[in-house]
Amino acid sequence: MNVLLIDDHRLFREGIALLLRQLMPQVELREASTCEEGFRLCEEHAGIELVLLDLNLHGLSGLAGLAILRGRYPGIPVVVMSSAEDDATIRATIDAGAMGFIPKSSSSDTMLDALSVVLANSIYLPPGLALHELGGSTHMPLAVRHATTQRPLTPFDLGLTARQADVLYLVLQGKPIKLISRDLGVAESTVKSHVTSVLRALNVTTRTQAIVAAHRLGLRFDRPAPPVKSSPAA
Repeated sequence: MNVLLIDDHRLFREGIALLLRQLMPQVELREASTCEEGFRLCEEHAGIELVLLDLNLHGLSGLAGLAILRGRYPGIPVVVMSSAEDDATIRATIDAGAMGFIPKSSSSDTMLDALSVVLANSIYLPPGLALHELGGSTHMPLAVRHATTQRPLTPFDLGLTARQADVLYLVLQGKPIKLISRDLGVAESTVKSHVTSVLRALNVTTRTQAIVAAHRLGLRFDRPAPPVKSSPAA
């Protein structure tokens, strides 16, 4: 996996590098100390698959950088790692398109667990977060209540098809309908129909609520399948 870490504290970057390589020895990690440097690396390395982003940076702030990353590189999921971990800040990052939030105050074991969750294509939010303030439903979907709790849940436990699972994962990344359509090679109308289905399956109405629900359920995803057609079709 190709990961870009944007943080202006060298010791923190070195610590995260050690944790990432402990979890995934073959990880390719690129480091930047500013958002501007991170943008340049995204341009130079088209294969970046995940961005880990600090909020408190010199120059352009991480929150402003997050908005630019989502606009310029909507195909790259972003997870925020920050020492500012109040509920309002976490809500702002999720609303701005982040796929998860890892507090920098976490112990090394918690940080290791959080990175493991993120690298497993899942959502991580702080355990102490007031989830109800993010608008997530308090009702677990019926399909999940009947699923086993002895293993990580998958979208199939929600009754989703493989293609709907792909759409859900891309929605959680913050990708717009048009880009999901392009990535999966299906018509925008088909994507919209799938989005309606996956939000209903999670018993939510917005992407932010879906992030919370996915975190609460501990959903694990396979990477989206390659397009089934070379041009959008229903």
